[in-house]
Amino acid sequence: MVDSKQAGPETGGARFRAARIFSVPDDVKFLDTLELTRLSEAFTAWTERAGRPDVAVSRNRVRLIFLVLRHTGARLGEVLALNDRTEINLDSLSVMLGGGGGGEGREVQIPAELGEALSAVFEDPAYAGLRGGLFKLDQGHVRRKFYERAEECGYTKELVNPSTIRRSRAVELLRDDVPLPVVQRILGHSTADLTAAFLHLPEDQRRKVERQVLTRETRRTSARNAFFGRVAQVQKGDIQSLVVVESLGGHSVSSVITNESLRNLGITEGSFVTAEIKAPWVVLETCAEMPRATASNRFLGEVELVRLGELTSEAIVTLSDGTRLCALITTKSAHELQLVAGQKLWAMFNAFAVVLHVE
Repeated sequence: MVDSKQAGPETGGARFRAARIFSVPDDVKFLDTLELTRLSEAFTAWTERAGRPDVAVSRNRVRLIFLVLRHTGARLGEVLALNDRTEINLDSLSVMLGGGGGGEGREVQIPAELGEALSAVFEDPAYAGLRGGLFKLDQGHVRRKFYERAEECGYTKELVNPSTIRRSRAVELLRDDVPLPVVQRILGHSTADLTAAFLHLPEDQRRKVERQVLTRETRRTSARNAFFGRVAQVQKGDIQSLVVVESLGGHSVSSVITNESLRNLGITEGSFVTAEIKAPWVVLETCAEMPRATASNRFLGEVELVRLGELTSEAIVTLSDGTRLCALITTKSAHELQLVAGQKLWAMFNAFAVVLHVE
């Protein structure tokens, strides 16, 4: 399930903020949270002004379409195709989107307030004859009603276009610390590079993001011990520098490199780099709470696979965003840790073990 309220993971005791690695270009139109709320209120007031019960039902259907768009970031066609009997689950507060065309679809969570609005409609006898096709309205009609509400709020038509509402939800999620790959899955983009179009980058930098993220997606099962992201901080010392990388998956990775390497690689705050760690430097710990350790990089993950050898063993640990860390440890240590697939544990490595690469 894709949780539209999911926050970024915590790493090393510091909470990652997705807003650090993106900004919205000045020419990109979107509504912020307050403006979306004002638009929601306009739809509610419009529905309540209906003079007849049948008009109230008709208006409320359009209002619900807006609310689903606003909270899921779905395409208008996906919402109009929803079967409210089979594709909305009020117990789990989720909707299944994009499954009507023979695809797998994606499950997106909705807030409790939208769940309450839907529940009230499902229990109202006035909507009984519409169940199963509650959202099946003409696109042109829906758009016209959206534009009317925009005029009431003093917005241009462009700002309440369904695609703008979809973009607004994406920006809202990114500003709410939701990792880019999670936003990608919520929106139903085939790859995260499409979602990365919201990043305000020069064309050459954007192409780097798209190439790197596309590689990450297509080689998801084989890529190990690599974090791609933007340099959030460079703390320069007399001989070495601390570089903090905020990955697109929502993790903060610290690396210590020489000032000479920093200069030769051309690394500055805002640069995009890949942070890599060799498997022998990854340490595993099975305690429930974040372990006290000198390693500055500590990540909670789940054991995906364990390969036991005569002297050494390999463990693959999957992090919350799908990043896979490979650890090479002694077989004695593997037995002491009682490693099994599905086990939660901490994968750790020192900042001196992190190598940075610039494309």
